[in-house]
Amino acid sequence: METKSLNKNYPEAKEVLDIFAKLNNVPRPSWHEEKAADFLCDFAKELNLEYKRDEHNCVVIRKPATPGYEDAEPIALLNHMDMVCVAKDDVEFDPLTSPIKAYVDNGWMKANGTSLGADNGIGLSMALAVLQSNTIQHPALEVITTTNEEDGMTGAANLSHDFLKARKIINLDSEDYDTITIGSAGAFLQFTKLPFNRQSAPSTDEYSYFTLKVCGGLGGHSGVDINKHRTNANKLMAEFLHEHYDGLGMVLASINGGEANNSIASTCEAIVAVPATNAGTLADYAAKYNNSLTEKYAEYENNLTFSAEQKTAELPDSAIDAAASRSLIEALYQMPYGPLVMSKTLEDTVETSNNTGRLATEDGYFFVSNYSRSFIDADVAALGKQIRDIFDKAGATTELIMEAPAWQSNINSAFIAKTEGVFNDLLGFTPRKVAMHFALEAGYFVRKYEGLEMVSIGPKIIEPHSVTERVSIETINNIWAVTKELLKRCK
Repeated sequence: METKSLNKNYPEAKEVLDIFAKLNNVPRPSWHEEKAADFLCDFAKELNLEYKRDEHNCVVIRKPATPGYEDAEPIALLNHMDMVCVAKDDVEFDPLTSPIKAYVDNGWMKANGTSLGADNGIGLSMALAVLQSNTIQHPALEVITTTNEEDGMTGAANLSHDFLKARKIINLDSEDYDTITIGSAGAFLQFTKLPFNRQSAPSTDEYSYFTLKVCGGLGGHSGVDINKHRTNANKLMAEFLHEHYDGLGMVLASINGGEANNSIASTCEAIVAVPATNAGTLADYAAKYNNSLTEKYAEYENNLTFSAEQKTAELPDSAIDAAASRSLIEALYQMPYGPLVMSKTLEDTVETSNNTGRLATEDGYFFVSNYSRSFIDADVAALGKQIRDIFDKAGATTELIMEAPAWQSNINSAFIAKTEGVFNDLLGFTPRKVAMHFALEAGYFVRKYEGLEMVSIGPKIIEPHSVTERVSIETINNIWAVTKELLKRCK
């Protein structure tokens, strides 16, 4: 929707952007948030605020109520500190050490060749800006920041029952500017290991080696973007191999694809050998498959390509046994992907989906991750079992890494009505109330902390978890104003 200019009383969110710039110098990929937790604890120390850090590096910072708000009900600002780190193939980027290089282009903040970390760095920066402000009015405040939200939500799942005191939460982890999120899908994250045996690589006297590659996919968030006709590179590679593996006498040496468990795979690469007599046929089949992808997905994926490039150097010294290779290919081919069920009550809303996020050849086994979602807890559990059964037949073992509960607020909540009123008064429109097709930590919080009320708001973020991630500066300003005013009205 068109954003409305702010009232002159609300200046641009410079303090928020200044903190975000500092935050993007702190490496914070999922599972490696130690430096981000250090940053938050140091932030609290500099402001002489009470803070607590748990064994999972989750941090809560507490600030007393401002004058006149001492008797108001405490409120919490919720965010996560980790981000999905992806980079373009030609960009040197180490998520454990490299900073995010952000810039502004025509009203949008972007990153130079990597994901931006606006999800959830902008919301976290807003919460920290409230802590450092001497002018924002608010009740007793808790800024709670969790870890590993993007890859299992283990931080939220393992919070102690006394970590949070407030029973009203403003979650600033939303990418839809014109909405108040009042519900989210439940999720299953499963890791599968399919064992294989190594054998001698075929002789170059009789076999030719090729690198098969899917690249150029848009990728994106496997919840937000799952209904946008995005291709999954792991599925496309499986489709090609399923069609031609046996017919061409292929031998698989390795297969690797996807950037993160929570992202739609934009690239996949497999190294294969075929009898030299079939080399030309493989190249022809690859060219035909590439053309078919162009015809099928041109409307949605302009840069998607499939290629087969003959390898003459750095050849593998071993290959994977045929039985395990076939089992993997068949399982991936059968794997459900994309929107599987649409909601009957929420228009244009995906109810149930699955995404095969990562595929890797490890030492002695194939690794596969699947991220399933549904607004109905029983349905996501059933989908998880369907996936597990497919891999069981392939001889694999599957571990449930995350089981995030669905969340649905009372649509008639006074807290939701208060939030709507702020949008109306400041920005001149009534936000949509929606349930989002991605898992939020809210489900864990509602389950763990009795009597909790929550709203989720945020600026407009496009293509989160991808190298084209960007956030609208104007909507940062607007949501910053909404956040400050909402805190003020919680007297």
